Amino acid sequence: MHTRPLLLALTALLLTTSPALAQERRASEPLGIALEGLPSAFPVQYLLVTLEGQDLRMAYLDVKPTGSANGRTVILLHGKNFFGAYWESTIRALTAAGYRVVVPDQMGFGRSSKPAIHYSFHTLASLTKKLLDTLGIQQTAVVGHSMGGMVATRFALMFPETTTHLVLENPIGLEDYREKVPWQSTETYYREQLQATEEGTRKYHQTYYVKWKPEYDVWVQIFARQLQSAEYPRLAWVSAATSQMIYEQPVAHEFPLVKPRTLLVIGQEDRTYIGRGKVPADVAATLGQYPRLGKAVAKAIPNATLVELPGVGHIPHFEAPEKFHSALLGFLGK
Repeated sequence: MHTRPLLLALTALLLTTSPALAQERRASEPLGIALEGLPSAFPVQYLLVTLEGQDLRMAYLDVKPTGSANGRTVILLHGKNFFGAYWESTIRALTAAGYRVVVPDQMGFGRSSKPAIHYSFHTLASLTKKLLDTLGIQQTAVVGHSMGGMVATRFALMFPETTTHLVLENPIGLEDYREKVPWQSTETYYREQLQATEEGTRKYHQTYYVKWKPEYDVWVQIFARQLQSAEYPRLAWVSAATSQMIYEQPVAHEFPLVKPRTLLVIGQEDRTYIGRGKVPADVAATLGQYPRLGKAVAKAIPNATLVELPGVGHIPHFEAPEKFHSALLGFLGK
């Protein structure tokens, strides 16, 4: 397994040998909603953009190959409750294999600006394309995890000529949540997000994994420190607006239109879905059934390959990095 310097650095910042001191330190160190002061394993750059009259900055990593360069690029798109840094081990695996790797923090996430705008997958995909154009990249493989899988799918639908390969790692949106989960207003999502706590966030994150490991808690603690920022309500609004985006803008019905060859990597223990706690138990039992959904979507996409990972949950690149990277590199090498 690759060494993960960022994870070690974050852990050193967030933890001490005493749990009591660790809690006290976290409580005394708020973190800005653009992650100001948080270390990065790779240099962070910014793309200047204007949306709805607002001048904004979109953070990204542009990591050169460490192995013999093959002239190809891979872009990695993060999930809703993470940001680009959680791809570190995947970045290292790809760059060692000769790929240039670009990793944006989507607008509203990570180190990027947190504007109050209308969020859409079309907007996020268009900003991703703008980033690639600015970097002079005409073609790329597109890899998306969780919500990033929905962004990646929309990108492939909008820009098929740019997308050499599409890789979906336990994407949400394999089903249309509107069919079973009741609609609620963005304001309601926002009020719920204002009530977020560190412990509640940890319990939710624990549902991602078959077996929880202490190293996963770093991502909970980053958010817990952001909760203490005076600007947290802005972050809460972005979270609410993007939750509504996921609910109201499905991609599930368009999988048959996807043109690039596609790899679906599905952790078989994943049961993630939008609307947890908002539907009766009998309805909840029918949602997030990734073993079934993966097979159905692999059939729906014209040129798809399905890799099923038994005993793995929502984040294969954390829980089973060797298997995920083997599948990814094998697919990209075809």
